[in-house]
Amino acid sequence: MSNNPYMPFKSTILEIIKHTDIEYTFRMSFKGEVKPGQFFEVSLPKYGEAPISVSGIGENHIDLTIRRVGVVTEEIHNFHPGQILFLRGPYGNGFDLELYKEKEIIVAAGGTGLSPVRGIVEYFAENPQEVKGFSLLVGFKSPSDILFKEDLELWKKSINLVLTVDKAEEGYEGNTGLITNYVKEVEIKDIEKAQVIVVGPPIMMKFTVAEFLKRGIKEENIWISQERKMCCGLGKCGHCKIDDTYICLEGPVFNYIKGKTLID
Repeated sequence: MSNNPYMPFKSTILEIIKHTDIEYTFRMSFKGEVKPGQFFEVSLPKYGEAPISVSGIGENHIDLTIRRVGVVTEEIHNFHPGQILFLRGPYGNGFDLELYKEKEIIVAAGGTGLSPVRGIVEYFAENPQEVKGFSLLVGFKSPSDILFKEDLELWKKSINLVLTVDKAEEGYEGNTGLITNYVKEVEIKDIEKAQVIVVGPPIMMKFTVAEFLKRGIKEENIWISQERKMCCGLGKCGHCKIDDTYICLEGPVFNYIKGKTLID
């Protein structure tokens, strides 16, 4: 890699996994340390850069789940396995798996918010003996918007999984309603020590955290991902700055005691 922190490196697309019409996971070649919740700047010459959260970590690869919503991501979705993307990173403060071991964990994710926590869920679903309990509450707009369907089927064999959609479609027989409705129902064995992770759209995080606080979860035991305009990843451009906090450096993962003060 270059000593210039602005200089991207080449990464080969190993596999592309389609979830919906606009959301694909790109499995990219990568060697190095990375945590769930961190992000990479993905760039294409002549098109620009886009910050993308890590949605999976494997031996010599990372997963980047990319929604087609702009100039850069639109072009990326035209790429195929074997082609090259340019990456910078990983950047930011991620989730520390060691912090959650030997504890009860509840993860609440809304929509694409499942991407940055997928690495956490995957690890503890494969190693359930390392936690005292694991519940995943995940909500999507509709059955057509559900991401990581094969993973969800696998995870529910070893963790408590609650999947819900805002609006059902023909043939769908699962849960419906907002994720906040299910916070009230999830079993929490140890309110004093349980660790809660909430990631999703800002309005979803606000009301979901409020429900966990009503249940008696301590603020210091709640973690959120406050992703916001992370353009450079280096704390230089200032686009992500809220007051004196650079989200790309100190976040995007924050303890709620800090995160609740970051009002955009």
